[in-house]
Amino acid sequence: MAKDNQQNDYRINRSIRAPFVRVTGDNVDKPGVYSIREAIEIAEQLEMDLVEIVPTADPPVCKVIDYQKFLYQQKRKQKELQSKTQKITIKELRFGPQTDDHDYNFKLNHAKKFLEEGNKVKAYVFFKGRSIVYKEQGEILLLKLANDLEEYGKIDQMPKLEGKKMQIVISPKPKKK
Repeated sequence: MAKDNQQNDYRINRSIRAPFVRVTGDNVDKPGVYSIREAIEIAEQLEMDLVEIVPTADPPVCKVIDYQKFLYQQKRKQKELQSKTQKITIKELRFGPQTDDHDYNFKLNHAKKFLEEGNKVKAYVFFKGRSIVYKEQGEILLLKLANDLEEYGKIDQMPKLEGKKMQIVISPKPKKK
């Protein structure tokens, strides 16, 4: 049995303050509304704990269970939910306005690999000094990249000039099962 003074999200045994509670549980013969004293006696007879599951209900719902096992199951559910969430990272590719074909193809292969791994790709053309006059070339380069990556991902953001950077964001396509 668990100790009454544990510091957790759930009230157990004698820390439950309601005068009457609705008792449920797998081992309980007659689920129903009982006084708190009767509910604790039922739990003690079964050598288990009385755990307040829904404190906002009227009367509060309490379950007769092994408290440590209950906490363990809650932690497992939490871990399972966390493992199902997908972490998305953004990989960046930097181009110049007059990037050669070999460099372009090298970075294109990296972008394909990033998208296949499930990462977003943020490609940008950085304009140094007076190269800002070639912003049309930068936009053509980014659109060509988006076109070449069409089967691997979809465009989130069209080429946009921000200061000395023109950037585009591409998300991976959902994997088919």
